[in-house]
This record gives sequence, C-alpha cells and structure tokens, in this order.
Amino acid sequence: MPILVTKNSPICIRPSSPTTPVTPATNNAAAVVALSSFDKCMPPVPITMLLVFDHPIVNPTETIKTSLSRALAHYPPIAGRLIGDVITCTDDGVTFVAASAAKSTLEEAMAVLPQTDLAIGYPNPRCHGGADEPLLLMQVTEFACGGFVVAVTWNHLLADAAGMAQFVHAVGELARGGGISVSPSVRLWDDVSLPGVPSSAIAAQRSTLDFDPLPLARLDVVVLSTLISRVKAAAGEFAGGEPPCTVFEAVAAVLWRCRVRAVMSSSAGDDSPAPLTIPCNVRKLAGAPVGYYGNCVVMLVVPAAAGVIANSDVGDLVRMIRSAKAKLKLMATVAVVEGKEEAAPAVWYEALAVSSWRNMGMEATDMGGGAPVRVTWQPERTMVPACVVCPPRRDGREDGSVDVSSMFVREGHVDAFKDELARMIDDGSEE
Repeated sequence: MPILVTKNSPICIRPSSPTTPVTPATNNAAAVVALSSFDKCMPPVPITMLLVFDHPIVNPTETIKTSLSRALAHYPPIAGRLIGDVITCTDDGVTFVAASAAKSTLEEAMAVLPQTDLAIGYPNPRCHGGADEPLLLMQVTEFACGGFVVAVTWNHLLADAAGMAQFVHAVGELARGGGISVSPSVRLWDDVSLPGVPSSAIAAQRSTLDFDPLPLARLDVVVLSTLISRVKAAAGEFAGGEPPCTVFEAVAAVLWRCRVRAVMSSSAGDDSPAPLTIPCNVRKLAGAPVGYYGNCVVMLVVPAAAGVIANSDVGDLVRMIRSAKAKLKLMATVAVVEGKEEAAPAVWYEALAVSSWRNMGMEATDMGGGAPVRVTWQPERTMVPACVVCPPRRDGREDGSVDVSSMFVREGHVDAFKDELARMIDDGSEE
C-alpha cells in the first residue's frame, strides 16, 4: 500500500522578538549583511538535510515551530531576504510546513518515500533571492509510531553545513526548554574578520552554474567497516608523526576509484582529468569568530587522470588526498588572499565532490527525545556530481560502517558503480 504523506499549507515563521532595525552607521547589530567572499564562492543552490528521530516528543510540530521562531531571534539574517549580494534582516521569516503520515511508521516510510514527500523544495534548481524567497524552509513530518522527521532546506549562500548544524542544534536546545549553548557571532554589514577570497577564485567556483543539472541517480551507499579497515592498513603510516588515515579519507578514496572505474568510457590508460574536490571547513584556519555560521569553506582539489585513479592502489589514493590536505592551511590564509589557490580542471561529469557531515554536531541535535537515529543529505538535483559522508547512524551501523548519500552517477552507471564497490569489498581488491 502506498504511503500517504499529508502536508498542511505552508506558513511563515518569524522571529519571536523582532530585530531592531539598525543602519550600518551605528556599527552595531546587522540590519544589512554583505555576503562574504566565502559566501560568494558558493553556488546559490538549495541544500536539504534530513534529521530522523525515532523517540516521540509531545506535539513535535508545535514544539519545533515555537523553538524555530525563538532561534530566529538569535539569527536575524536567516529570517531575512537576499537582495543582490546582501542579506537584509527584514524579519520576513522562513517557510514552515507541518506534515503527517498517520498510517505509516518511520521505518516503513524512510525506505520508500522520496524527498518531495519529506521536505519542502525551492521551485528551481537555483535559488534566485529577492523579497519573495525565504532563505530557509522547514518541514516536520510526524508518523504513526511517534517518530518524526525534520527536513531543513536552505540557500547555500546563507550558510555551509557546519553553520546550519549550529542553527539546528540551537533549535533543539530551545525545544528542550533551555538556552543556546553557542552564541552566534554578529554578522556585521562590513565584516572583514575573514580573509578575502580573490575574485578569480569566486568566478571559478561559481562557474558550476554554467552547467544545467543533469538527471543523476539518487543512490545511498554503505562503505563497510571491514573495507575501511583494510584501506587504512593499505595507506600505512605517514611520515612526521602525522595521524593515521581517517575514516573520511578511506571512504573518499574508495568512492573516487569505484566511480572513476564505473564511468570511464575508454581504456585504463585514459589521461582525461577526473579530479576529486573536497569542501573543507576552515573556520579555525581562517580565524572565524566562535559562533560564525556563514560559509567558511575552501575547495580542496586533488587532481589526477582517470587512468591513474583507476589503476592505483587505494592506499596511494589516500596518500594523494593527504598530500593535498597538507596545503589547506596555506589555502585558508595567504593563498586565499593572494589568489594562489589551485582550481579544478574545467570538467563536469568527470569530477567528483565528496563532502563530510561527520563531526559537525548534526547527530547531536536533540528536539527533546534524544539524538536522531540518522542524518542524511537529500538532494533533489545537483550542479556537480557529489556525495555527502553522513554522520554515524544509531540504527544498525554500530559496527562502524559508513553511510553516504550520493548523486554522482547517471542511471546507466549505477550498476557498474555497485559492481566496483562489491568487487572491492568481496575480493579485497585495494590494489
């Protein structure tokens, strides 16, 4: 029997206490917030995060709706509007939808429901800003078992995943009747606290908008803990007392090689570029103040030819990733300011972006009944082939296996990718 999700009409949630209009001349709280150069590097596309809660709370929809309003009072730009390159703190609010699947359990629904049932979407692949477009959308869907899903969709120009994790965590703290533990830093209209990204880098990052979203397959991937352990062993020890291979590095190397092998259209000697791009949170390196929730990400590029990736030992791929990460501190400071950043080759389907939502605190969000059993990225469309390494799950992933939400292969390459991953798992083919 099909699972029916009933959605109420969207409503507008405004801050519980109005933001006092302030002009830039007062040099106080921000009524107008200029996008930072880090913000401008991001494409204006929607990002959707699903937080799945299995423990009931009293009236989740009303509880979260109230706490959302209170949280917006601490984060005025989120309730504002994007006009050109500035956010005006207008208190126009965010869009909220209450939904229910009264005859279905959470477990049944999560296996089959598409994103369009669990989240509100923007009408277009790109966010256009303007007085009529909110910067954040939220849907709370309640299920017969008492579980519920909170879906948060936002314009990437507003915040990166770490910044949104901070905001959602604050919503949870307020839902539990407490105060917020991390005070958001005031975003000033003339904020120069972060190093500037040169215009050439901004143009390079925004060039992804030149591509129209193609129909890539939505694919949930599980990288088993046994494979991760083998990859770590294959990577060996690093010189200079560096820490060993991380879970993320191992997962990224596995996905990179399996995907390249799956989509290669020529021989294993193919020298076409197939770069790996890793968005890296550089708040500490860039000197961002505590509580900063705007974008503060540097795109780390690991350049390589498709044939090299396809034929490399996966441990060698980990070492390539680690070598690129060694440049991160320079990229976040001097290199960013002086424009010495390395740009990815001008390719689209051949490239892969791998993000990590681990260690950002999303999995600790608590609306009153405990942490979510899982947190996932829910793409409806993407400007580049991409995936997100999700936070650890509490419902059957206690062995250390890792979930990945992806939209990085065409439908015709799904089986080939699955075969490559299965071969690596079954055959121990890290070489």
